[in-house]
Amino acid sequence: MRVLLCIDDTDDLESPGTGQLADRLRSILETKGLARCSYVTRHQLFVHPAIPYTSHNSAMCFEADATASRDDLVLACAQFLRAVAPPAADPGLCVVDVDLLRDPASLARFGRRAKREVLDKQMAYRLAHALGVHLSEHGGTGQGVIGALAGAGLRLDGNDGRLRGALELGAEALSVARLLQHPHVEAVCTARGEALPPDAQVRLVGKVKTVRRGGKAVLLAAREGTGGWRNCSKEELEGY
Repeated sequence: MRVLLCIDDTDDLESPGTGQLADRLRSILETKGLARCSYVTRHQLFVHPAIPYTSHNSAMCFEADATASRDDLVLACAQFLRAVAPPAADPGLCVVDVDLLRDPASLARFGRRAKREVLDKQMAYRLAHALGVHLSEHGGTGQGVIGALAGAGLRLDGNDGRLRGALELGAEALSVARLLQHPHVEAVCTARGEALPPDAQVRLVGKVKTVRRGGKAVLLAAREGTGGWRNCSKEELEGY
């Protein structure tokens, strides 16, 4: 069973961030033999005075090949969130059985709307019910259900989000062929989506991060003044 699991609003300013908690949750599900999990993606949502958030208003999502039922996954996730979320947090959890999802396009649209509009819990719950998606709150106001549903929609859409963490590549420059050997680099492209040839050299500057594009983990590269290539900077990846 292919599922998407997304959490949001699980922290306060002094506790581990939602990204760290998503990594811990992945590890727990695998250790318990409930699922084999992929990388975590961070999805930036709308920042607005009407939206309460801890630091950046971003949801964390990962895909899993589940061997357990959806109910068992939900139970494990709920127990984890109750154990780790601080009192000031408003955690939300979304679990999507992708194969049984009734209208994937509607879920993706909700995610895109959450990047530019103020949405509310009632909208999130109505859509989750209509799509057959699990959505639940686990403390505080439960406001995190909005981001949890939106993050799942953005991960499903396949064209949003940065992979959590920086790539450890151990070199100042690598060919595209070498970069593609990394498990979290499925393509190396320009910002316009043009694939670089295997022998192209990419200079690696600062934190090297990949993004979700076309449903893949993509390293975006930009031209340098000398005609070579470098990985895109954090600022250049802000759209993700």
